[in-house]
Amino acid sequence: MLSRPMLTVHEVADLLKVKETTIRAWIHEQSLRAVKFGRDWRVAQKDLEAFVNERANRPPERPES
Repeated sequence: MLSRPMLTVHEVADLLKVKETTIRAWIHEQSLRAVKFGRDWRVAQKDLEAFVNERANRPPERPES
């Protein structure tokens, strides 16, 4: 089952500081993975993290071992 609750379009927009219409556009163009429940879209936190990481200007730093 889900380990973390899924985020609404409103919550994702608030986190990324963009408009909800931008989030819906990313979902529509399949840039951001989302699941539709009735009329509403939900985004898993891991999918949001992947979306952001794909757009980063450099790879994440690796912790020293």
